[in-house]
Amino acid sequence: MISDISVIAFDADDTLWVNEPYFQETEALFCGLLEDYLPHHTVSQELFKTEMANLELYGYGIKSFMLCMIETVLRVSENTASPEVFHKVLQYGKEMLDKPIVLLDGVEDVLQALSGKYRLVVATKGDLLDQERKLRKSGLEHYFHHIEIMSDKKERDYSKLIKHLDCRPEEFLMMGNSLKSDVLPVLALGGHAIHIPYHTTWQHEHIDHTIEDPRFYQFNTMADILPHLIS
Repeated sequence: MISDISVIAFDADDTLWVNEPYFQETEALFCGLLEDYLPHHTVSQELFKTEMANLELYGYGIKSFMLCMIETVLRVSENTASPEVFHKVLQYGKEMLDKPIVLLDGVEDVLQALSGKYRLVVATKGDLLDQERKLRKSGLEHYFHHIEIMSDKKERDYSKLIKHLDCRPEEFLMMGNSLKSDVLPVLALGGHAIHIPYHTTWQHEHIDHTIEDPRFYQFNTMADILPHLIS
């Protein structure tokens, strides 16, 4: 059993519902759109370069992704791309914003099982309007005591959340698919963290070292956590 926990926080994208595959599908379309200028893999590298350069300015989410696609078009085409290309980019972004919310296997069963035994929280980053829309469309909102949509997920962000929830770090458990965003900052504060890998993860979220911490746990699916949280 993972003991002394009073609050369980869940990442949203690729933890509660499908997200990253939509970005990858759109990136493939975008690379095809610019194939007259550069090979697909080079366009992908250029797009990632743009995203990293703008992360502090734009933050995370689909709107940021749209702006980065537009900037990449301008750079790759040397300002020669036609209006139709920009129209396509905006269309891709709007289609992403209108994607259905597909819950991952076992998510609602786990929330039902934990509800009433712990304070359940959503702790996710991204665009405020988009994340609110996804949560509303998911049908999961009623399970959560608190919703925190963060501009980033670093130690200071989790520290602020834990203080707001009026709990000690050692009573806080974070669950998500990103070691970089959902695990490392929480462990650094003295909290607990569960990693549930997703089959695809944005390259910015990768880390290159092994985590060894007694408060770190890894499970293959969300359903696997229940025996460790319910006696």
